[in-house]
Amino acid sequence: MASSKSAKPSAAVAPGHSVREHVRAGQVIPAHPLALTESRSLDETRQRGLTRYYIDAGAGGVAVGVHTTQFAIRDSGVGLLRPVLELAIDEARANAETDRTFAMIAGVCGPTAQASGEAELAAALGYDAGLLSLGGLGSASDDELLAHCRTIAEIIPLFGFYLQPAVGGRVLSYRFWREFSEIENVVAIKIAPFNRYQTLDVIRAVAESGRPIALYTGNDDNIVMDLLTPFVFQINGERKELRIVGGLLGHWAVWTQKAAELFRDCHAAFGAKSISQDLIRRSVEVTDSNAAFFDAANHFAGCISGLHEVLRRQGLLEGIWCLDQDNLSRHQKEEIDRVYRDYPHLNDDDFVAQRLDEWLTP
Repeated sequence: MASSKSAKPSAAVAPGHSVREHVRAGQVIPAHPLALTESRSLDETRQRGLTRYYIDAGAGGVAVGVHTTQFAIRDSGVGLLRPVLELAIDEARANAETDRTFAMIAGVCGPTAQASGEAELAAALGYDAGLLSLGGLGSASDDELLAHCRTIAEIIPLFGFYLQPAVGGRVLSYRFWREFSEIENVVAIKIAPFNRYQTLDVIRAVAESGRPIALYTGNDDNIVMDLLTPFVFQINGERKELRIVGGLLGHWAVWTQKAAELFRDCHAAFGAKSISQDLIRRSVEVTDSNAAFFDAANHFAGCISGLHEVLRRQGLLEGIWCLDQDNLSRHQKEEIDRVYRDYPHLNDDDFVAQRLDEWLTP
């Protein structure tokens, strides 16, 4: 891995290998947090340091300007959308090896005018795809949503996004996903309803479409089993098997180096058609850890603060400050203490400690 102190020529894509192929192969894509000072201004050094961490930890890309980055970066009084997008892609270009593909995904949200502007910004900065959130369009019909998606797809390749209602998403019908899958410029879909029925809606819709759309888990409550499961459907009398090839996850914003190792183990096990008891055990451990980080006991109220707390303990963040609510929920600290104690093999504290000074060097 290139040193984060020495910039290499701008090249996020390996020669002869497209980002689309890279995404379809399946990658670890952390949802990028926002580093703030105590005064709630952007901590540029630590924001860059986080991107360097994800590159060195073995991620295959990052998603920036998404829920984990905090939607409030778009507020007129905050104005951080462009700066955080620019910082992340600058670091990816400078520090990812020139023969390594690294996917840059930008969050896109809001009504069509706003989403179009965000997509145009991301495309102009060199982002590979837009993760399109429909959470703010709660009253729109399927036809209105699809028209919205087609408009954005004309600007930037789409990473579809099924966000759970508990953190601002909305329920989306099977019909919606079936027609969404026909949009030519859809590269992938992040499935994050935290609901098995709705997860199957998306996968079956893609299976019926027959289109080469990469499926990514965003189901932080079921990460490992999503990656290990063959999804089999009978389509027009023929057996069709799909799999979830990667993850775009807030959970992978922490302990990322160990997450990348586990991801490789899942891919190897799926390919060998041999799922070990160890992987099933780790599936439970990862879900238990996520419950602590994401504050499932309090309806995810502390989901961003919990991730920040882990990064603070590792030294990657100075504090857990957020643009809005930035306190851990009652007993959330104790829950994070517990999963640290019970699952020491899941954290990458030693990896971070060895490289932290380098990542935080301007």
